[in-house]
Amino acid sequence: MPAAPHSEVLPVTAAINQLGHLAVGGCDTLDLAARFGTPLIVYDQEHLRSRCREALAAFPGGVSYATKAFTCRAMAALAHDEGLTLDVASAGEFLAARSAGVPADRLVVHGNNKSVAELQLALEQGVHRIAIDSADEFGRISALVQGGYPPPDAWLRINPGVATDTHPSIATGHSQSKFGVLAGAAATDQLIQRILSTGSVRLRGIHMHMGSQIRDLEVYETAVRRMLPYLRSWDLPELCVGGGLAVAYTELEPSPSVASFAGAIRRACQDTLPNLTLSCELGRWIAATAGITLYTIGTVKHTPGGTAIAAVDGGMADNMRVALYGANYQVLAPDRPRTHECPVTVVGKHCESGDILARDVLLPKHLVAGDILCSLVTGAYGYSMASSYNRLGRPAVVFAANGRATAVLRRETPADMMNLDVWPTLELADD
Repeated sequence: MPAAPHSEVLPVTAAINQLGHLAVGGCDTLDLAARFGTPLIVYDQEHLRSRCREALAAFPGGVSYATKAFTCRAMAALAHDEGLTLDVASAGEFLAARSAGVPADRLVVHGNNKSVAELQLALEQGVHRIAIDSADEFGRISALVQGGYPPPDAWLRINPGVATDTHPSIATGHSQSKFGVLAGAAATDQLIQRILSTGSVRLRGIHMHMGSQIRDLEVYETAVRRMLPYLRSWDLPELCVGGGLAVAYTELEPSPSVASFAGAIRRACQDTLPNLTLSCELGRWIAATAGITLYTIGTVKHTPGGTAIAAVDGGMADNMRVALYGANYQVLAPDRPRTHECPVTVVGKHCESGDILARDVLLPKHLVAGDILCSLVTGAYGYSMASSYNRLGRPAVVFAANGRATAVLRRETPADMMNLDVWPTLELADD
C-alpha cells in the first residue's frame, strides 16, 4: 500500500489501501468506524511497540512508561511486555497496572501529594521506586515504616529550577513548581541528610522532570548539571531525568529524537559521573502519534465570512488540549486522505464555544453529515484527560495490528454514568 499523507504525524503502519482509504494496523479506518462506532480512538500497536524499543535502546539503564499519557490494562501489559517499568501517580493507575499482570516491582510511584493509603499500597506490594516529592511525604513514609511496613527503594525528586520554552501549564522544572524540592535550597540538603540518617527508605538516586513538549535539549543538560553535585556528594548511583520530550502535532513542528535526548543527558554527565545509571520516563513520546481519533460529522455550516464549520460527535470531552493549551491538530478525511481543498474548522457537540478540535484545517470541499473525519496524534492526554461533560461518555478505544482490531476500552454509556447516581436512596422532603 502507498504511504499516507502527513506521514510525519501518522502511526508507523498508516497507509492508503486499495480503496483509497486510510488504513492503520492493516485496518480500514472507515470499517473501524462502522464496526465500533464513533468517536473512536485507534492505536497502532506496532507504533507503540516500536517506540518502547527505541526508547529502551537509547536508555538501557531503564525506561518507565508514563501511564498518565494513556493507560488501560492492554497498554500496561504492552509496555511491560516490551521491558519498560510503569510510572503510576495514583492508586487507580497502580491497580490498573497490577490487574494487567504487571508486578509491583516494575512500578515507579509518583505524585506531589501521595496519600497514606497510596503509600501503604506501594510499601505493602514492594514497588520498584517511590519518587519522594516532599519532606511531608517522607514523614508519612517514615511513620509507615516505623509501624512495620518494609522500607522502600526511593528517589528524591529535586526541582532543578530551570525554565523551559513550553506552555506554563505543562512546565514542571521552574522554581515555582508544585513538584519536588528545590535544587540549591538548604532545606533540600537537610531532607537528604534526614533520609539517609533514618533508614526509613533506601535512597537510590535523584529524580527530576522539566515539563512536557520540550524541544530544546540544552535545558536538560543544564538541569542535569544541577543534579550532579547531589549525586556526587551523597554517592547516589541513579538519575532519572523524567520525560517531556516533544512530539510533532503538525508537520510544521520539530521533534527531537530519543537518541538525541539520551545523548544530551550523557554529555552533561560524562565528565563528572560517567558511570551513573540513567533512566527516563516517556508517555506522550510513546503514545501520542500511535493514536488517531475517528469522528462522524453531524452538521456542516457556512458562516457569512465564508468559514466552513463541521460539527462532529465528540469534542473537548475527549480532547481537552485545544481548549486547555491552544494545541494544534491536523485532521483528514479518511475516505479522501489526499484531498486538501478548503479550510474547515472542526468543532464538537458540547455546549461551549471553546469546544474546537481544529481550526482551518484543509479538507475536501463537499463534506456532508455522515462523513468520517480523523484527528491525528491523539494517543496521549486524550482519553486519559477525557470527561463525561454533557453526559456524552468517553469514547471506545481499539488496538489495531496485522489487519485485526481489538477493543481495549468499551464506550462509556449513559447507563454507566447513571450507576454512579445514588439519588433514589435519599429521602425527599415533603413539599
